[in-house]
Amino acid sequence: MSFPLTDFDEQGEFDASGYKSRLEWLMPYGATVLFAAGGTGEGFSLTLPEHAQVIRAAVDTCGSHTPIIAGAGYSTRMAMEMARSAQAAGAAGILLLPHYLTETNQEGLAAHIEAVCRSVEIGVIVYNRNVCRLDADTLERLVQRNRNLIGFKDGIGDIEAVAVIRSRLGDRLSYLGGLPTAEVYAEAYNAAGFPVYSSAVFNFIPKTAMEFYAAVRSGDRPVTERLLKEFFLPYIGIRNRGGGYAVSIVKAGARLVGKSAGPVRPPLAECTQRDHQDLQALIEKLGAQ
Repeated sequence: MSFPLTDFDEQGEFDASGYKSRLEWLMPYGATVLFAAGGTGEGFSLTLPEHAQVIRAAVDTCGSHTPIIAGAGYSTRMAMEMARSAQAAGAAGILLLPHYLTETNQEGLAAHIEAVCRSVEIGVIVYNRNVCRLDADTLERLVQRNRNLIGFKDGIGDIEAVAVIRSRLGDRLSYLGGLPTAEVYAEAYNAAGFPVYSSAVFNFIPKTAMEFYAAVRSGDRPVTERLLKEFFLPYIGIRNRGGGYAVSIVKAGARLVGKSAGPVRPPLAECTQRDHQDLQALIEKLGAQ
């Protein structure tokens, strides 16, 4: 699975034609699902009308070939509005991103998630990250009450906690790894019963991303070890140089392979020239994509 970048022009406006071209380029590589307006797609920077435009463009471009799951978040009512809009546009499902800013307890999280689930008929995947940290009891109650809560994506990395959830709920949910950069954690999550993850680097090295995923699923340790050493570990070294680089570095990578998605929107900052040079050296070692 992957999160396509969202294309912006030099003025920072949504570039629909560039976005559609990006999706057309990525589709043949074989990702089973594309998440539109997610974290890597800077969904957090989109207005509600822009969010609707992005989802519509994604569905129109590849919805008949590759399912589109739409990001939704912010406050409960805004998330409900975004989810309904995505459903109307033809999205196959919703990725419910963590709510905005405020902390809450398990009861509040459950009320938020249930409200979004009940606002649509399509499936909902909840993203367990930041201020949204679900325990097994809460998640179990939610799936009992909401048939369309179909997935759990973890971005926290507490393997003990996710193992308990996986054991408790079994095949009732689909399980996704969601830590950046996902490939670094993929083998551990796979062993814990999370067989898929969302790859950000698919945006600029799709062939390598698919090679790594196939190696994880088949248990081909020589391939995963080689790619971790030659690319992914040096890559996260660059990513960790700046806050927000988890998105900025992906746009840098797309720019370097001739598939520019334009600038990032504030408050994100662009990678430096040095970052671009170091990333280019890593990409060139991988060969043609």
